[in-house]
Amino acid sequence: MTEKIFPEKFSLKDKIAVVTGGAGLIGKSVAIGLAQAGAKVYVADINEKAGIEIEKQNKNSDLKLKWIELDITDVSSISSCINKVVKDDKRIDIWINCAYPRTSDWSDKFEDIKYESWKKNVDMHMNGYFLCCQKIAKQMKKQKKGSIINFGSIYGVVGPDFSIYEETNTTMPAVYSAIKGGIITFTKYLSTYYAKHGIRVNAICPGGIYDNQPQAFVKKYEEKTPLGRMGKPEEIASSAIFLASDASSYITGHVLMIDGGWTAW
Repeated sequence: MTEKIFPEKFSLKDKIAVVTGGAGLIGKSVAIGLAQAGAKVYVADINEKAGIEIEKQNKNSDLKLKWIELDITDVSSISSCINKVVKDDKRIDIWINCAYPRTSDWSDKFEDIKYESWKKNVDMHMNGYFLCCQKIAKQMKKQKKGSIINFGSIYGVVGPDFSIYEETNTTMPAVYSAIKGGIITFTKYLSTYYAKHGIRVNAICPGGIYDNQPQAFVKKYEEKTPLGRMGKPEEIASSAIFLASDASSYITGHVLMIDGGWTAW
């Protein structure tokens, strides 16, 4: 008899999930998506106001969403977050690194980047992901199972087309490219290191997500994208549900591009 795979294996019923940066643009959609798939989701974010608001907005639904304080740049905060979740729910099945810490000057032109700023951004963002992975993998190793999903970016894989930033006061930060490239290869390292412990580690690399960017930028971005538009947060969330679920039980070390075909050229 053929094993039944749909829809049970796509369900996250009774799973315990933590989404770092869960109050952000993509993180919020991922957290809500996981909850809609049946998981109990901790919206792990340094922004208490935004986290509590997500709780309030969904308190009359059947969704299990709860804000928990987390600063990914602080190892004690990470340990505290994990310990609280494990104390209440005995385990953590899913950990998604979607936090997006950065300095106010991180988008300076390459020639103007201050070394201290570069180091701080790497320390907050990439090293924050390292700390989270190190701590949660220790817990998942005890459980002999778990799914870790790191957020990379198309710009951790390909170089930017700077022409799309013309006529705007924005650019693609150099340190962002370095950070996301590092996270992608780090994900592959972890996937083979922890495979024998039943821990799967994958990366999601979004393309441009619409967030009221300058119209000139949006127009050029859409013209360059095969599907002819920017992405939506919920289109990223659906992939996170898949990689978090048992439907992807034979997938680890994968880098999933969700970019409307941007990197297919």
